[in-house]
Amino acid sequence: MLAIRCVISAKRPNAVRLRRMFLSSSTSDMENIIKVGKYNINYMKVGNGPHNVLCAPGALGSIWTDFKPQVEGFDREKFTLVVWDPPGFGKSRPPDREFATNFYEQDADIAYEFMKELKIPKYSLLGWSDGGISSIILAAKYPQVVERLVVWGANSFMLPTEVEGYKKIKNVSAWSNKMREPMIELYGEERFTNYFAKWVDTMVELFQLKDGNICSEFLPKIKCPTFILYGEKDPLVDNVHVSHLHTHITGSRLQPTGPRVSDDENLK
Repeated sequence: MLAIRCVISAKRPNAVRLRRMFLSSSTSDMENIIKVGKYNINYMKVGNGPHNVLCAPGALGSIWTDFKPQVEGFDREKFTLVVWDPPGFGKSRPPDREFATNFYEQDADIAYEFMKELKIPKYSLLGWSDGGISSIILAAKYPQVVERLVVWGANSFMLPTEVEGYKKIKNVSAWSNKMREPMIELYGEERFTNYFAKWVDTMVELFQLKDGNICSEFLPKIKCPTFILYGEKDPLVDNVHVSHLHTHITGSRLQPTGPRVSDDENLK
């Protein structure tokens, strides 16, 4: 569920389209590498607007698999968009991804240090799926740097049924070629298979360790204006998560979006 939010969507590109993504952007939109602690972070910075925005992809996601429409479609006179490959994902390797049970908070801390390295003192957050969770934590821990928060496909705890859902899709060889190819193109088949299996194992461990909690304790600490997007027919995120976020993030607003393609359809 959490992980396949970045892999399973109605607009997931196939492998050929993924290759073309790197050729379709403006020649001025170059990916760069910056050192943040021990991590080599791959990122893009586009636009010249006064409002800085950091985009956080979902699990196993990258700049181009998760934020291509934003890179190409944002108003570059109003916004400066920074999109990163989280540590160990996309081209932010080596080192490979560390699948520890505190990886959401680690990503939030590294994102904070990453934006300091870029000398961007204030910014808003666009967080998708797992990136939404790390964005929630970043906004709560570092309120002085976050202007606004937008999340979609995010949740602050796991239901037992969701954990069972992760286990059922752990074997990526059972996925359709349409869903597998973009990730294989990005990681290679062996690394993708291992990454996703480790992600599932880590989520199961996290559920057992914290009785399903992911980051609920951070929600009341968020002070910035927050916009919660959700799919009314989302098969991966139970509606209880939306109401929980809205109830515990003071002053947050909700916005339903179109339905997400079901995991059953995507795995055919």
